[in-house]
Amino acid sequence: GVTEVLAHRSDSLRDKFVEIPCSEDYDSHQRFEGCTPRRCGRGVSDAIITKEEAERIRRIAERGLSLGGSDGGASILDLHSGALSLGKHFVNLYRYFGDKIHEIFTEEDFALYRDVRQRIQQRIAQVFGVSSASMYLTKPTFFSRMNSTEAKTTHDEYWHPHVDKVTYGSFDYTSLLYLSDYTQDFGGGRFVFMDTDSNKTVEPRAGRVSFFTSGSENLHRVEKVLWGTRYAITISFTCNPDHGIGDPVL
Repeated sequence: GVTEVLAHRSDSLRDKFVEIPCSEDYDSHQRFEGCTPRRCGRGVSDAIITKEEAERIRRIAERGLSLGGSDGGASILDLHSGALSLGKHFVNLYRYFGDKIHEIFTEEDFALYRDVRQRIQQRIAQVFGVSSASMYLTKPTFFSRMNSTEAKTTHDEYWHPHVDKVTYGSFDYTSLLYLSDYTQDFGGGRFVFMDTDSNKTVEPRAGRVSFFTSGSENLHRVEKVLWGTRYAITISFTCNPDHGIGDPVL
């Protein structure tokens, strides 16, 4: 297929938004007035989070993932549930390491994490014309670290095309905050929206936020990382308060 670049790493985008027709995925779930998408599309912004903040957040991910890490190419750290990749499995970070956690993370780390999440939530609400107060953080919301190590389990196979609303059900809006730079920190690993006429790619850049409605209108995948290490956070939102989760607390 033809590939178009939606956002180059070298671009500094204030706000780029492409509106696309909504899929029917939302009709098979309960609708929430003032939140369930009526306008669908995808956006990219380099103006929500600074590069310095992205570096600080990446250090949180690095410290957390240094406690474990997958045997394969994709490692997960979920500060909400405590899930951490360890070998071919997951452990609960908080139970497994107990009080040692206070040597790894600080209250400032978690405050920055909350602040960044709120800013992203507000921007998504603004762009899609919905109420920020009617959006809820949902799971899974997690850090990812990807490298070129061969996959050892299905959890390591991050490159398959998928639709978030179909995969998770609760998702209505998905966002990604990139914490490292395409072609500087890693090769491959671009984010690809798979449209019928062409692929639209987003090249990661530290501090860049990519966000989109979670239905089939935004079928997507991530290219395999060929070299280096790619860090990002997936932050997901639901309109259904029953699927909401709280911010992580230390």
